[in-house]
Order: sequence, then C-alpha cells, then structure tokens
Amino acid sequence: MPYHNLKALIKAIRACKTLADERALIQKESAAIRTSFKEEDTYARHNNVAKLLYIHMLGYPAHFGQIECLKLVASPRFSDKRLGYLGIMLLLDENQEVLTLVTNSLKNDMNHSNMYAVGLALCTFANISSEEMSRDLANEIEKLLGSSNTYIRKKAALCALRIVKKVPDLMDHFVSRAKNLLTDRNHGNLLAATTLISEMVQIDPNCLNEFRSAVPYLVRYLKQLATTGYSPEHDVSGITDPFLQVKILRLMRLLGKGDQQASDTMNDILAQVATNTDSTKNVGNSILYETVLTVLDIEADSGLRVMAINILGKFLSNRDNNIRYVALNTLNKVVSMDTNAVQRHRNIILDCLRDGDISIRRRALELSYALINEQNVRILIRELLAFLEVADTEFKLGMTTQISLAAERFAPNKRWHIDTFLRVLKLAGNYVREEILSSFIRLVAHTPELQAYTASKLYTALQTDISQESLTLAAVWVIGEYSEILIEGGIADEEQPRQVTDVEVVDLLVSVLDSPYANYLIRQFILTAMTKMCGRPTTSPTQQQRIAQLLDSYATSPELEIQQRAVEYENLLTLGEIKFGVLERMPPPEIKATVMGVVVENKPVGSTASKEVDLLGDDTSITSPAVSMQTPVVKNSQDLLAEIFGSSPSASSQPASSPAPPKQPQKSSVNDILGLFDSSPAPAPAASPPAPVQSPAIASDLLFGSVAQTPPASQPAAPAVPRLQSYTAYDQNGLKITLTPQVSPQRPGVVNILARFQVSGSSPVTGINFQAAVPKTQQLQMLPMSNTTVNPGATETQQMRVIAPVGSNVRLRLRVSYSVEGRAVQEQVDFSGFPPSLTSGTP
Repeated sequence: MPYHNLKALIKAIRACKTLADERALIQKESAAIRTSFKEEDTYARHNNVAKLLYIHMLGYPAHFGQIECLKLVASPRFSDKRLGYLGIMLLLDENQEVLTLVTNSLKNDMNHSNMYAVGLALCTFANISSEEMSRDLANEIEKLLGSSNTYIRKKAALCALRIVKKVPDLMDHFVSRAKNLLTDRNHGNLLAATTLISEMVQIDPNCLNEFRSAVPYLVRYLKQLATTGYSPEHDVSGITDPFLQVKILRLMRLLGKGDQQASDTMNDILAQVATNTDSTKNVGNSILYETVLTVLDIEADSGLRVMAINILGKFLSNRDNNIRYVALNTLNKVVSMDTNAVQRHRNIILDCLRDGDISIRRRALELSYALINEQNVRILIRELLAFLEVADTEFKLGMTTQISLAAERFAPNKRWHIDTFLRVLKLAGNYVREEILSSFIRLVAHTPELQAYTASKLYTALQTDISQESLTLAAVWVIGEYSEILIEGGIADEEQPRQVTDVEVVDLLVSVLDSPYANYLIRQFILTAMTKMCGRPTTSPTQQQRIAQLLDSYATSPELEIQQRAVEYENLLTLGEIKFGVLERMPPPEIKATVMGVVVENKPVGSTASKEVDLLGDDTSITSPAVSMQTPVVKNSQDLLAEIFGSSPSASSQPASSPAPPKQPQKSSVNDILGLFDSSPAPAPAASPPAPVQSPAIASDLLFGSVAQTPPASQPAAPAVPRLQSYTAYDQNGLKITLTPQVSPQRPGVVNILARFQVSGSSPVTGINFQAAVPKTQQLQMLPMSNTTVNPGATETQQMRVIAPVGSNVRLRLRVSYSVEGRAVQEQVDFSGFPPSLTSGTP
C-alpha cells in the first residue's frame, strides 16, 4: 500500500533489511506517485513531490515529477512555491528542455509582492539558469539590483554573477549597479558585490578602469574591518568578518595589478592588515595569506614586498603542514621577484627538507634549487647532498640532475665541481641521467690538471662500491682513458700516496666485469677500457696478454654487440704499431651545455658547462664551431674565437704591435690547427665579451635544409683575414652586404666567410637581422653581428662558416630585415657567386 506522507516513507525505507527490499519499496511508491499525478489530486501533489525529492536524493529516478514541480510553483501558496522551486533545482539543469517553461514563472515571481517569493525565484535562477534564460531575465535582475530591500539586492547580485559567467556580453547591464552595491553597509551585500566585480574584472579587463575609482571605498571598508572592535554578528575567532576581508583583498589585487596610483592607495592599509592581524589562529593566517598575494601582485613598495615574504617565512615555522605547504608553494612563485628576501629564510627552508610530509619536502626541494647562486652554492649543495643520502627514491633522479646543473653553472672552481659530481655518483649513481654523466666526462677531459686526481678518486670509489651504475661507467671510462696517469701517479690526495700497478687495475676491471651488477652497457665500457690499456706503455706485456685472453673469451658471447667489440678489439691488438695510434687517448669531446632544466617557473639552470665560455646546447642542430676534435683546452672566449677563426690565441689579448710569446707545444698542437687556416694572428679587442651561444637551426619556409639565425650582439667578433676578393650579395635601400671567403688547402671543404655591412646613404640602418641558409648537403655556422646598427661611413661585420663537400659550389639563401628612415624592410636573395674551386681549398 502507498505511504501517505514523507515521514512514513522514510520510516519504511529505513526498516528495509536488504537493498532488494528497498528497491522494491521505492518502485512501488513511485508507481503510486505516478498514479496520483494522473488523478490531478491538488491536495496530494505537495506530499507526493516531497516524497519524490527524497527518492531522488537516494539515487532513484524521479524525472517524471518535473512538470508537477512547475505546477507547484504556479500555486499561490508560499509553501507550494518553496517546494516547487526546490524540486526544480534538484530535478532540472540548464540542459533540460522543460527549463523554458520555468522562465515565465520566474519572471512573475521576481515581481511578487512577497520578498521571500522573490528570493525563491532569484535563488532558483542563480542555480539553474541557462544562456537563453539569462538573456530573457537580465533586465529583471538589473532592476532588482536597485531594490531597496537588502535581502533582494544580495540575491540579485548572485544572479548577476551567474549571468556574467554565462553571457559575458550582458556585463554592461550590471557595471553601474555593481558600483552602487559597494556603498552598501550590509556585509552580505558587500560580499556579493566584491564577488561580482571580481568576476567581471577577470572576464573583461576593460572594466578595470571603471572599478579602479572604487579603490578608496574598498580601502575604507577594509580599514573598518581591521580596526573595529568585537562585533558579535560578524565575529569569527576574534576577527571581524574574515570572509569579507578576504574578498576585498582579492578584488584589490585585481584592481591594483599594473596600476601604480591604485597600488599607492592600498599600500598603507595592506601594511596595517599585515601587522595587526592575529597569526595564532587559522582565520588570521588566511587573511595574512591573501594580503601577501595582494602585495606581491600589485605595484607595492619594495619594503612591503619584503614584509610579505617575511610573513611567508613565518608561515614556514607553523606546525600546520597545510600552512607550510602554502608558504613554500608561494615562495616558489615569487623567488624570481625578490631572491634576496627569500634568501633570508634559507635555513628554515632547508629544515623543511627533513619534514615528515613528502609534499613539504618536495616543495622545499624545488625552492632550494631556485635559491642557489654563486655566493651560497657551497652551502646549499652540501645540504642537498646530505638530503640526497636519505632522500626518497622518487626524488633522486631529479636531485642528481639539479645538483649537477647548479654545480655546472655556479661552481667556484673545477676541483669543487669534480668533487661534487663524485659525491653525487657515490650517493645516487643509479639515478644519474645519461646527459649529466656525459657532461662530467667532458669536464674531466677538458681539465688535464685534475685528471690524475679524478682518476684516483674514481679508482678508490670503484674499489669500495660497484653497485652504482653511473659511478661504474664514469670510473671505467676514466681508468681506461687515463690509466697511465693513474699507474704513474698512484692514489693522489692522500696522506701517504699509494702506488697502483697495472695488475691491480686489471683485477678491479675484471671483478666488475664478473659481478652481478655488470649489465650490457658496463660490459661494453670495460672491454673498451681494457683495450685502451693495451695501448699504454704502462701496461706490462703480461697484462696485455691477459686482456687479449679475456677478449677472446668474449668473442663467442651471445650478446651481439659484446661479441662484435671483442672480435674487433682482439684483431686490433694484433696490428702492431697501428694499435697505438688507434688506442691513443681520445681528444677532449666537444664541450656542450648539459640539459636545460627549470627549477622554478621560467627560471633555467645549468646554462653553461663552464663560466669561461658560452657553448652550444645539446638540442642544437648546428655543429660545433670547433675546427678539430683535437683542439686544446680553451682558456677564455677570446681564445675560442681565435681558435675558430684562425688567429693566434695570444694575439687576442695583446696589442697588435706586441709580438705573441711562444706557446709551449701540447699533444694537440695549436700551430697545427692554425695551419689549417693558413692565417696569421689577427688583433682583437682586449675587453671582448664571452662568445654568445650559437642559436639552433630555425624552421622556415626556405627551400634549403640547414638554417642559421643569429641574435644581435653588442661587441664585434674577430674578423677572419680575407684571402679572396669580395663579392656583393645585396645592395638595396642604401645597405650593401659583401661576402669575403677565406679557404685553406689543408682544410678543403671549409669556407670561412666574412660578411661586411656598409651604408651608402646618409641615414643609418638599424635593427639588422641577417639570416642565411645552405642546402642540406652543407652545414652552416654563424656568429652574431658586431653591431645591428650601421652608421654612414662605418662597417660592421659578421662571421660565417660553411662546410661543404669538396668540389661543390657554395650556395647561400640570404634573408635580411632592417629599418631605414623609419621604414621596415625585409628582403630575400639567393647567392651563388663564389667560384666552384673554393671548396677544394683553392682561392
């Protein structure tokens, strides 16, 4: 039998012992309600809709009662309207077609004489209105915003917020009304008004100027809230209406951003709120946090910004993990704005690395990366290494990368850099990226004065621990490459230096090879290292024979790569004197910047492998400017340019009139390299800046494949000495560009080109951007222009290098953009005027 009221239905449902019993009861009652709806029983409709809403709340279908809710809304009784509107809000949404039938009822009730009936209509509109309904009733809402009734104005403001979100085009209807709401003394209306204005300002920035005139009102209200005494009506934990304070602070943040005048108006009250708000309770902390965000977003005084960051620093000592997390997260975002202010809280940030909450540790770790600079690199890296020792596994890969990048960027000296990386390898050798390991090997190869030290350190580390893969790989590579240094010099940097024999070195490599930690890659490294040792005079014939036998045992390895290497190396060792040439020490690899990482938002780290030179990144598609893999260690950027473009390194740092002092010969002679260019020393400015990073290849619509684009530079690069006549490549609009090639018979296929920029008119040419492209069979490198502005009578230069197949014709596609007499010009020309014999090394 059907249950006649809601209370009886609830009691019956709670009495059901199983879900099946409940489902059967609901189906039976729903059927009875449908029957009652068909009989048009007005008296029972109210009770049936109430029961249906309870059924809907339990998750059972109740959509068949939508029309009955509309009938209740049309009833003159307030109780029926209230239940009908509740049913509409629960059973309908903005996508229902039935919603169009509700519009007329809402419009009628918005003009009702009973303010509570008006409130029901406004509440329903704010919950379910669609775009179409918003357009139909926007005028009604605008009118109710000017109502004399506080209750109605507040609900109308919330309806206006719904309309602004659904139909931003109707925003103009509410601008003036929203301004007037800010003069209301009722806290509820002020809360609704600030919420509405904040939404309007975010959706349409053009409204900012309209509402910035209201900043004094906001300042006055915030001052009243911050200084008023106990107000029982609005008090929350001793603070007057914290919800309204937070809303006002958020609106002030939007209005003050980018506006100095509005920000100046806010400065005093923000400082007052920040100093007078009680921080012992969570309510006060919420206001302080919003104050900090506002200060950091507007054009506030520097002192106010420092105070805001100090508040975040105070949050870090709070026991509540949520507050500490919020502080760390905010500091991560603002560290780039005022790094020095955040540095004052470095110790407590480092303390957060030992927090029990993993989220706190993660945020503290990110912030620690961002704080590293030249002054504190030793302290912070030491703390990070201590944390690396006990860090969670998920942190280690990122930590080793960031520590290595920071050390690479800010290392005070090479010795400290190598020690830091060795420590990383010992603590987390299984969590080191391949790019980071490669950068370490490049560092060792380019630091000959520390190769003995590094080899001995890695040798002792490998004796202690062979479980760290990257440590093993680095040690094996260094031992194989510099075994004679290790054997001759012994274990360096000890109180009692100890000699190392070739037997001990080979024993160590064999023990690693036979260990369970030796994987496919480690075995390849060890076979190569042992073969390299056979080419060193410090390796005895006995050990060479032992290595040959070991290679023979791997000649039948089931791993194809290992087998191939073993067979090739075994045959190589039988070639007599040839093997010494093949197995000699590798030339230092091309120095590159390692992985570009981001510590905090938009803040790169590890941008260079050495502070002495700016080098190419891994992601560039242009080859290195080094002329030969056997280039000696470059001391500074001037020497780098000299080595690239055929000038004596000593000449770049001395006046042209003084003779260059003789340079001591090295294993890879500089004179041999200079001879490739057949050039004499050329003077260069004494205070030349570091060579800029060469830009990577850019994508363009040019037909040729390799494209180089150069950024502007403020200092001239060292020009190559011309060996051929000049060729005019471009001569228009008063700008003339000539190309002067230089070749060397010892280096066929390499053409150094000097581009000269001259002005023939009386007006200077500014903003020159010179790009060049070559066919896919050729390679192109470019240095920046000496100056992007060419004045009349002056000559600016730019260096290029083309590597092309011998005998082929050098072809260039040139694109130049510049401004002359206020007119922007962009031209593209094809140039192939060089003689075909140029790539053969013949001028």
